[in-house]
Amino acid sequence: NNNEWQSLRKGENKDGKRDGQGTNTLSNRDKYEGEFYDGLRTYHDGSKYVGKFKDAKENGQGTYTWPNGNKYEGEFKDGKKHGQGTMTFTDGGKYVGEWKDDKKHGQGTCTFPSGSVYVGEWKDSKKDGQGTMTLDDGSKGIGEFRENRPWNITHQDKNGNIIATYVNG
Repeated sequence: NNNEWQSLRKGENKDGKRDGQGTNTLSNRDKYEGEFYDGLRTYHDGSKYVGKFKDAKENGQGTYTWPNGNKYEGEFKDGKKHGQGTMTFTDGGKYVGEWKDDKKHGQGTCTFPSGSVYVGEWKDSKKDGQGTMTLDDGSKGIGEFRENRPWNITHQDKNGNIIATYVNG
């Protein structure tokens, strides 16, 4: 909402619009500092975003850091994770890949805190499509996943011997 940017704004204007350097302290206590298209926004919950803006929303390349230390570095569109990006979690987890509307979507690699790794297709933040899940013991599930579940999978031990086969879940 562009109206939220009207509160306590100090900065340069050009042709009646925000332009150049400035600061904004919003009614909800969020604070913005920098160029009106590129800068730092500190949110009242302690989160921070450094990067590009468009129409007062995160847009383009940027880094968003949550108070708990989780961090997303990558592309944004209309205030949401969208495009290529990396989400790093304080518990040791990490996702590198494609995003759409704030959700893992497309090709990506997720490393879980346990050490297991999934490489493959994602839809709506769920493993969905072709992929390989490598467990911390070295065994692998290779094939099709649906909504986070093994669907048509061949499970192999660390030496490549088939342990089990999942057909239609």
